[in-house]
Amino acid sequence: MFLIEGKGASEGIAVGPLLVKPAKAQSSASPISTLAPEQEVARFQAARQQVLTNLEKLRVKAQAEAGEEEAAIFEVHQLMLQDPDLNDACEALMVQDHLTAEAAAREATAQFAAMLESMDDEYMQGRAADVRDIGGQLDELLTSGKDWTSLLTRPSIIYADDLTPSEGSSNSHTSILARTMKIPAIAHTGQNLTEEQNGILAAMDGGSGALFLEPDEGILKTFKEKAEILSGKAHELDQFRGRPTMTASGKGIALYANVGGPEDMPLVRENDAEGVGLFRSEFLYLGRDTFPTEEELFTAYRDAAVAMEGRRLIIRTLDIGADKKAGYFDLPEEANPALGFRAIRICLKRPDIFYTQLRAILRASAYGQVAVMFPMITSVDEVQASKELLEATKIKLAQEGIPFNPDLEVGVMIETPAAALISEDLAPLVDFFSIGTNDLVQYTLAVDRQNAALEDLANPAHKAVLKLIQATIYNGHKAGIWVGICGEAAANPDLIPLFITMGVDELSMAPGRILPARKLICSLTVE
Repeated sequence: MFLIEGKGASEGIAVGPLLVKPAKAQSSASPISTLAPEQEVARFQAARQQVLTNLEKLRVKAQAEAGEEEAAIFEVHQLMLQDPDLNDACEALMVQDHLTAEAAAREATAQFAAMLESMDDEYMQGRAADVRDIGGQLDELLTSGKDWTSLLTRPSIIYADDLTPSEGSSNSHTSILARTMKIPAIAHTGQNLTEEQNGILAAMDGGSGALFLEPDEGILKTFKEKAEILSGKAHELDQFRGRPTMTASGKGIALYANVGGPEDMPLVRENDAEGVGLFRSEFLYLGRDTFPTEEELFTAYRDAAVAMEGRRLIIRTLDIGADKKAGYFDLPEEANPALGFRAIRICLKRPDIFYTQLRAILRASAYGQVAVMFPMITSVDEVQASKELLEATKIKLAQEGIPFNPDLEVGVMIETPAAALISEDLAPLVDFFSIGTNDLVQYTLAVDRQNAALEDLANPAHKAVLKLIQATIYNGHKAGIWVGICGEAAANPDLIPLFITMGVDELSMAPGRILPARKLICSLTVE
């Protein structure tokens, strides 16, 4: 038996075979290409698109299971991979220096990583690892067409010198993911293991940071007891499945889930969400080269509606732009895309895109309690224009004899200070408000959501943000509509009691946070 001591990164017990991540082999192939430069560029672009698709899948999964904040690392990697300077550097190495695509990816990302590491700013230094991660993914895909995780043929304890977020690691970003997704993890062991040790039995305590190789019966017994204690905590949450979400003083709250697509519906059921408060339509547009057809959109919405079995499914119309890009939209480059051409602004300027989506949503409404929600609203005119197109779409479907729910609920997101300040004027036009705290915080406090250096300033408990939330809830109720919150703050245990005191009717969050939130709410005596 051998003990390796590290730092606990994510609580939990794991016992199973060890899998040591192989050390990256040094390529013996010549970096000089025998192909024409345009062929190497084509190889590079194909690999780049595949990595972007892989990252998008990881981001969607992490966002559904852990939340938007925790999934942000994959957005950062996507943005880095789409960086024009990095792409230009790679292409120059292929065209001017005649390097292979993999050699160009290695060289360019190494140069960018070194540049970041040389900066005085700690945050920028930390991004060097992210650049190396995307470089490694490109290199591995171009070199072998697959990655080392193909060795994971059974549940294992992975040991690595350096795991990256895209692999499921123990660094700062993915420690957060591991904790939220309930994956035991430790970090900073200071020990080097080899592939010769693959397959030996290992036992890990993610709370204490202990990793035992070939543990004896005593250690296995202790770990079993610890696992039972942790299981008891999980069982405690299970007691809240099927229970109404109601405070001890009798106030009911709807607990809904945020999802990225119909593939997340099992998570909604598994975590006993009472509805879906945010179906992110834009994910149906990302990771592809052409617009989805009406049938593709309809199928996704219908499948989600059927899976909800009569519970409310709120579909947000597409929120492309800002940090979510799809090249085939041909959107202009913007200095400040978060304040630019995105979401409802695109839909109203390009009604053909909007019309296709509205047809699909309306058709899906015949299969469940579907509602539609418009994002990034800043004016009454935007709501009226959106509703006019929705009504025109209803008329067209009726003429075609296609079934839909004519009384489909219509809501808007309150995620700009402008919308919150005119919520009294917006409320009579809709059936509900959903407060998007992520963007509301960004726009109210002038804090870029994508800039981790400003993370401490992005405070959803800031007095200015809370006053806008309170005003929105008040104005919504005055007009007789319900009001929910669907940003990250909706799952914050420190803010939930305050939101309930303010009178919020619904909270929507990552599925994995539903049961802890219900347990908390059921213990509250706030009115």
